[in-house]
Amino acid sequence: MRRNLNRNDAEEIAIRGLGFLASDPERLGHFLSVTGLGPENLRLAAQEPKFLASVLDYIASDESLLVALAGHSGIAPERVGQAHVLLAGPTTGHD
Repeated sequence: MRRNLNRNDAEEIAIRGLGFLASDPERLGHFLSVTGLGPENLRLAAQEPKFLASVLDYIASDESLLVALAGHSGIAPERVGQAHVLLAGPTTGHD
């Protein structure tokens, strides 16, 4: 049985997700394009509290990317979703 995720676990999943994106220039390019980031400001953006949540949001929004990450890293897709919720924080439904 898997234990519940804590914030450190969630951050580790997000960092692994970012590494997965960065390991392929095409995947990274698409991520940068969608987020409006560039190589020159990616490091600065990564210091923002919600950045890791946005990485997981991006990955979770594309099922084929989510499945590829899961296969590559051995992280169950549902764990990615759980990590995203933990990092993003509660939502009010008024976004």
